[in-house]
Amino acid sequence: MAEIAYETALIVGVGGGLSASLARLFKKAGMTVALAARRAPELAPLAREVGGSAFACDASNHAEVVKLFADVEATVGAPDVVVYNASYRTRGPVIELVPAEVEKAISVSAFGGFLVAQEAVKRMLPQKHGAILFTGASASVKGYAQSAPFAMGKFALRGLAQSLARELSPQGIHVAHVVVDGGIRSAARTVPSDKPDSLLDPDAIAQSYLSLLQQHRSAWAWEIELRPWVERF
Repeated sequence: MAEIAYETALIVGVGGGLSASLARLFKKAGMTVALAARRAPELAPLAREVGGSAFACDASNHAEVVKLFADVEATVGAPDVVVYNASYRTRGPVIELVPAEVEKAISVSAFGGFLVAQEAVKRMLPQKHGAILFTGASASVKGYAQSAPFAMGKFALRGLAQSLARELSPQGIHVAHVVVDGGIRSAARTVPSDKPDSLLDPDAIAQSYLSLLQQHRSAWAWEIELRPWVERF
């Protein structure tokens, strides 16, 4: 494993899948891990497992994001790796969509990414060092029928990542967007026996995030796409 130049990772929007795999791998790589989600008590088992800290935060709420970074900084130090993994999805025909739900989808998926990135950058710029990784999806590049709100949020998040990469890379901050193009394996979503490895393994996805952090700055990627070997694209 290449040496990791980062010490403290904050993962925002933690669940039991990819985020948990990221937390475990980051810990293994020697980083201190902070976890954030709306319901912090649910993070307690994972926090204990990785020897990290859990924080409550609604990523779409400016005041809560500001407090999150202040609390993380006071508890484990300013994070030099921040992963934005939060999103919200509502589906349906366009004429049946509830505007408030659409607004929430865009707010959580994209506006929250901006809020988190802004607080991260405030701490990374003085050091000219850091990494911000955004989790995208198939919807980041393809707007599917009856899934407009999710596509709107993910398209916006991708635009944010690209803009920040161009602005911040020359200042020593690695910004990258990861397009997770396909279903992710979980306890509720198992791989069919006749199609081995047809769902993304969350541990394998996490390894790709770590690989981004191991890149030399002379060859930084701003975006990578991950998909199972059987996935059409």
